[in-house]
Amino acid sequence: MKKYFLFMATFLTIGILSACSSDEADNTESSDKETTITVSADEEAIASAKAAFQQIGEVPVPEDNPITDEKVELGKRLFFDSRLSGNNIQSCSSCHQPQAGYGDNLATFIGFEGFKGHRNSPTIINSAYYSENFWDGRASSLEEQAQGPITAEGEMNQDLDGLVEELKAVPEYVTDFQTVFGEEISTNNILKAIATFERKIVIKDTAFDKYLAGDDTAIADVAKEGMLLYNGKASCIVCHTTPTLSDGKYYNLGIEGDEGRYAVTNNEADKGTFRTASLRGVTHTGPYMHDGSLATLKDVVEFYNEGGGADANKSNLIQPLGLTDKEIDQLVAFLETLGGEVPQVEAPKAY
Repeated sequence: MKKYFLFMATFLTIGILSACSSDEADNTESSDKETTITVSADEEAIASAKAAFQQIGEVPVPEDNPITDEKVELGKRLFFDSRLSGNNIQSCSSCHQPQAGYGDNLATFIGFEGFKGHRNSPTIINSAYYSENFWDGRASSLEEQAQGPITAEGEMNQDLDGLVEELKAVPEYVTDFQTVFGEEISTNNILKAIATFERKIVIKDTAFDKYLAGDDTAIADVAKEGMLLYNGKASCIVCHTTPTLSDGKYYNLGIEGDEGRYAVTNNEADKGTFRTASLRGVTHTGPYMHDGSLATLKDVVEFYNEGGGADANKSNLIQPLGLTDKEIDQLVAFLETLGGEVPQVEAPKAY
């Protein structure tokens, strides 16, 4: 069934009206009249769904930590430096590997001297857009987030004062910090440099972004059908919204065994809740969920389709979706358009 819409010719970018020759002009209606064109119901739905999305903007940068090329390079060097761990074995890149989507592709992280963590290493891709970091939102900035793993006993187990002294013993670091910050090495500036590097790990030019920008061929028809489901029957857009495809809020998906944000707020309503993950770059960051319990994007869609887990505090938003097998595949196809290219960096030669 087709629907009909009226468009003013002045808004058309192609010649819908016939380009008549001058001697035919007298027999042709004036081009400033309304012109009727046909649009299929599917095209209308796709246009409506597409309009619900926005391309992602520039990374927010705190006033007290502006980005400079030299600071990015210093932050990268620190990110890969094993001096940041108490045994000089692990670095930030141990759990946030560029070739693994700035995660580690493990269900849960392995920390200091083999410590087995209970949460998945969250990617740092697009982490600069979050107002709160970690699965439970306990860090209010990337600078604060950078400190967490360095000092956590189960992760890197480093003493910050000891780290400063270690770095001061390296002449090249002394020079670098003086060049970048105009002062000697300090904990504050270590964290600022690492956060600055992380703000450059961004994916915002995915196939879907190209589609939003006007390239109708950037994603396949099956992915467009998946977009309709994302924006409709599957209700993904309720939480995976805003340009980052995350509302930044916290939900209990029914996965038992972790108090989640409750450990931060002591609010009963927060028991078992975790922050909505951003979806740009999602094809690179499996396994998925805060506990890494779902290996593939299809597993994730099927999990939601079945109504999530069984935790007593599960959000009322998590309900069975009733997707068919075909619709599951369509939704997965759409999610795969959000992958993009991971910014790859090489570890600097160690000082």
